[in-house]
Amino acid sequence: MVSIGYLEVELYIPHSHSLKEKRMVIKRIKERVKNKFNVAICEAEAHDKWQIAVIAIVSLSTSAGKVDETLEKVVKFIERLYPGMIKSYHKELI
Repeated sequence: MVSIGYLEVELYIPHSHSLKEKRMVIKRIKERVKNKFNVAICEAEAHDKWQIAVIAIVSLSTSAGKVDETLEKVVKFIERLYPGMIKSYHKELI
């Protein structure tokens, strides 16, 4: 049985003054998270806002515990990369 985990992270990017700057930050986050954790990741909402971004991450495994652990590690990793940028996050295991 495959377990699926979905994580949605809302970010506040205070130093962004344009969509271009925001996209650069999001691109770095996506690349680093994808390479480190082997998850699927995309920008999910707030495409037209300069300082707000919502990213969605999906992880698959045969163990629900492993999925949950991976998604928690992703949140901590983003927080270490960009302290204070995470406004909120929501996690679901399916």
